[in-house]
Amino acid sequence: MSIVLGYDESPGADRALRVAVEVAAAFGEPLVLVYGAAAPGGVGEEYRAHLEALRQTGRSALSRAVGFADEAGVPSIVEIVDEKPAQALLGAAERHRARVIVVGSWSESPIRGALLGSTPHKLLHLSPVPVLCVPTAD
Repeated sequence: MSIVLGYDESPGADRALRVAVEVAAAFGEPLVLVYGAAAPGGVGEEYRAHLEALRQTGRSALSRAVGFADEAGVPSIVEIVDEKPAQALLGAAERHRARVIVVGSWSESPIRGALLGSTPHKLLHLSPVPVLCVPTAD
């Protein structure tokens, strides 16, 4: 089993990283760090350039998270997935037999999340495994 974390360097993701490392250490399981890098569109030079920029942003963000996990003695696996964040996390949870998916939230109102489809909101409704939604620290 594993602990799956959606990470993008946002304030909510930074706090979720700390919690996910604690959970992974407590269960003695690896931490799967996931970055959903879906680019808008689907064809053309702009699409390829945008996708590569998103992948590079993901590599940079996840390298920082790997360092944090390493310092805590938690083994980690990195996945940069060419899907929207919720789908990327659901796929990783299935591939890695996740015990839980951990995501951060950033003070988005419940109405806004329901209307616009925030990642935590989508996961809470679609995930077959528990979702731990970590609020941004005050």
